[in-house]
Amino acid sequence: MEENTPKILVAEAIAEDAIEILKTAGQVDIKKGLPPEELKGILGEYDALVVRSQTKVTADLLSHPGKLRIIGRPGVGVDNIDVEAASKHGIVVVNSPLGNTVSTAEHTVALMMSLVRQIPRAHGELKGGKWNRSLKGIELRGKTLGVVGLGKIGTQVAEMARGLKMNVIAYDPFVAQEWADRIGVTMIELDDLLKQADFVTLHLPLTPNTDKIIDASKLALMKSSAMLINCARGKLVDEQALYDALEKGTIAGAAIDVYSSEPATDNVLVKSDKVVVTPHLAASTVEAERNAGTDVAKQVADVLKGLPPTTPVNAPIIPAEHMALLNPFVDVAVKLGKIAAGIMEGQVKELVVRAQGEIATVAIDPLKVEVLRALLGTTIEERITITNADAVAKERGLRFREERDSNAGNYTSGLCVEVVTQKGKTTVSGTSFQGRTYLTKVNDYILQIEPQDVAMLFTEHVDKPGMIGLVGTVMGRNTINISQMQVSLGAHAGGTAMMALCLSQPLPDDVFQQVLAIEGMLKAKTVILK
Repeated sequence: MEENTPKILVAEAIAEDAIEILKTAGQVDIKKGLPPEELKGILGEYDALVVRSQTKVTADLLSHPGKLRIIGRPGVGVDNIDVEAASKHGIVVVNSPLGNTVSTAEHTVALMMSLVRQIPRAHGELKGGKWNRSLKGIELRGKTLGVVGLGKIGTQVAEMARGLKMNVIAYDPFVAQEWADRIGVTMIELDDLLKQADFVTLHLPLTPNTDKIIDASKLALMKSSAMLINCARGKLVDEQALYDALEKGTIAGAAIDVYSSEPATDNVLVKSDKVVVTPHLAASTVEAERNAGTDVAKQVADVLKGLPPTTPVNAPIIPAEHMALLNPFVDVAVKLGKIAAGIMEGQVKELVVRAQGEIATVAIDPLKVEVLRALLGTTIEERITITNADAVAKERGLRFREERDSNAGNYTSGLCVEVVTQKGKTTVSGTSFQGRTYLTKVNDYILQIEPQDVAMLFTEHVDKPGMIGLVGTVMGRNTINISQMQVSLGAHAGGTAMMALCLSQPLPDDVFQQVLAIEGMLKAKTVILK
C-alpha cells in the first residue's frame, strides 16, 4: 500500500458490498465496538470514518481530527454525529436518506395486513394446537388510509396503498395539493383525516411539535373501527392513551414497530391483545442495509478521490466575510420559520425568503436553509442543506425562491419570510440588533419583541379595553409565566389588534381553549420555539 493511500476506518458492521467499494478508494480497517477514548486516539490517522447508530461522534471525539475528511453514516438519522463540530473542522458528513425508504414502507403495509387479517393471533393459536377458522379479517380494498407526513416514506406507503385500491388522504401542510394529485392523494387537515380514515399511519420526525401528536384527544376523533400504525418514532404517540383507547374500544387496533423507550419488552402496548408489535424492524432488511451501505461507501470513495458527495448533510464552506454578516441572522431565520409555520393556515404553495438591507448584498443560502428546516422540520426527517434545499422543496411541489431589497426600513438589515397557501398569505419579518433577535412584523401588525422564550402565543382580537387583562388573567390562573407581551394595533382605530406573548412553557390545549373563549377574541395561534 502506497504511503499516500487514504485510510478508512469502519467502526460498525456494514454490508460486505460496501466494504468492497471502500477498498477501491483506500485501505480499509474494520474495528468495531471501540471505546470512545481508544477511537479518539486513532481517529486522526484516518481520512474517512464510517459509523452507524451506536458510535457517538461527538465534538470531543473530533477535537483532534488529524487527516479526517469525511464521516459516512448509512441510513437517514445523524443524531449520533455532531455535524456542527464536523463542519468547523471542514469534515464532510454524508448519509443515505433513501436507503431504508422501501423497507420501512413495506413494513408499514405488512403490519397493516397482519392487523386486519389477525395473522399473529392465527399463527399463535395454530402453533399451540388450536384450529380456529372463526377468525375473520377485513379487506383493505376500498378502505381509506390516512397518511400523516407525506415525505419519502409516507409517499411510498401512499403509492403502495393505491396499488391495493385503497383511498388515500394525507396531512402534511408543506406538500402542495397539485403535487399530491399526481399520486392520487387528497391533502386535508389532521383532525379531518383522523375522523375519516379507516387506517392511520404515522411518518413524521420527532420534534417538540410532533411529540405525542397522537394523544387522547386525537384518538377520540377516530372511528371506533379505525386502526393506527406507527413505524416512525415511538414518542409520536401517547402510549398510555393509545392503550386506554384500545381497552375502551375508542379504536379497534394498532400495529407498532417503535416505542418511547427501547428495548420495549415491558411496554404497555406489547401486553395488549389488540396490538400487533415488532421490535423496531421497519428498516431491517438485507436490501436496506446493502443500499444504505453502498450509497454511503460510494460517496466516501468519491470524496477521497476529489469528487463531490451526492447527499452531504453539512453545508459547503461559505466565505468568512459573508458569514460574519449572516451569522446574526441565522437565529432570525429559524425563529421566523417556526413562527410562520405556527400561524399559517392551509397547504403551502409558495415560500419566499426576502433579504433586506445590508444582508441583501451577499448570498443568503444559509438563511434560506434555516427557514426551510424550521418550516419542514415537523414533517420530514431528511436533513436540509444548501445542496438539497431547492430539490426538497421541488419534490413537495413548493415554489421556493429568494428576493432582495436594498431597503430595510428602520434597520440596517432585515429578513422577511412569506408563506402562500390556498387560504392566503402569511408574512413575518425580523432583524438582529446587538446579537439579539427581534420579531418586527406579523402580516400588517408592527412589533418589536424578542422571540426567546419556550413558546409564543399570537392573538388577533377586537381592539377594545380589557383584552390584555383578560388574556393575562387566563395565563395567571393557569400559572403560566409571561416573559414578554406586546400589542400592535391594526390599520384602523377601533378595528383589530394583535397581541404577542412569550411564554415559559408550551400552552396546554385547555388553556388555549380558554383564550379562544374570551369575548372579542377572533383568532389565536401558538408556536413552540424550543
